[in-house]
Amino acid sequence: MCRRRSRYDLGRDHCRARGARLDYILGAREHTDKRVRQIVLDDTAPFVPLAIERRQGDTQLFVKEVGRDGVRYIVCRNEGEAANDRAVREAIVAALDAQLKRGDKALIGNAGYRRYLRKTATAKGQPAFEIDPGKLAEAARFDGVFVLRTNARLTPLQAVLRYRDLVRVEDLFRRAKAVLCTRQIFHSCDAAIRGHVFCSFLALLLQKRLDDLALTAGVTLEWKMLLRDLDRLQQLRIRHRRADRLVRTDVSPTLAAVFRCAKIALPPRVKPIAPPPATPPPKPAAKRRGRPRRSATAARISPEAA
Repeated sequence: MCRRRSRYDLGRDHCRARGARLDYILGAREHTDKRVRQIVLDDTAPFVPLAIERRQGDTQLFVKEVGRDGVRYIVCRNEGEAANDRAVREAIVAALDAQLKRGDKALIGNAGYRRYLRKTATAKGQPAFEIDPGKLAEAARFDGVFVLRTNARLTPLQAVLRYRDLVRVEDLFRRAKAVLCTRQIFHSCDAAIRGHVFCSFLALLLQKRLDDLALTAGVTLEWKMLLRDLDRLQQLRIRHRRADRLVRTDVSPTLAAVFRCAKIALPPRVKPIAPPPATPPPKPAAKRRGRPRRSATAARISPEAA
């Protein structure tokens, strides 16, 4: 049976295959990784408080570094996210308690409720469900916690800041799919994956360069409108009064400004061109003289059969 692998599994295996040639920072799975749950999170080393400056206020983090079996882990706790996780869990438990008073049959298919329940039995011996305090305490361990795994020679603060750049990477993938309209592509070999990543990176690099040029020139770009205007920009060959001309379609003001920013000259509106060379008429096929050739499919009658 083939199990679909996630991006975390693929990234982890790729980094292992490359070994020391590639520095990486990966987000570990706190809930499903047995080593992280039983060893890393239970480490008794003290946390170091860190404050990350942001426009909307500082982000308070508590960070510690844990090493196990030659692997370097960085455990981080975000107090703001911890408060949000705690509030969400309390709301779920309150709704779960109200639902249990009405009946527990509807809770079987709800994954958000089921992870806080345990199976029990009523006084009559019928199966029932109730809230499990042990599962609530286990879930509280992960409030605001995320774990990084890295082999890079960075301080814990530098690793956290680099990992926060993942938002920019995800935004680039979103722009490549939505703005540049790259369709979903399924690959079967590493060479195709490298080619896809290279083409996407080149497109994003050109887009970033054009954004910088437009910002310097004071031009505001709307990419959907710009791509539409580029699709409409065409050249047509027209023959009028025995003269051939190339006629360009109209250009919107925004598209003209973009060409000026990129220092690319638009072709003239109308450009005379030489007519295409005249091609001689095809020569008629020479008639075959003599006896006509017998068809390969014609039945051959032997003298004995005659």
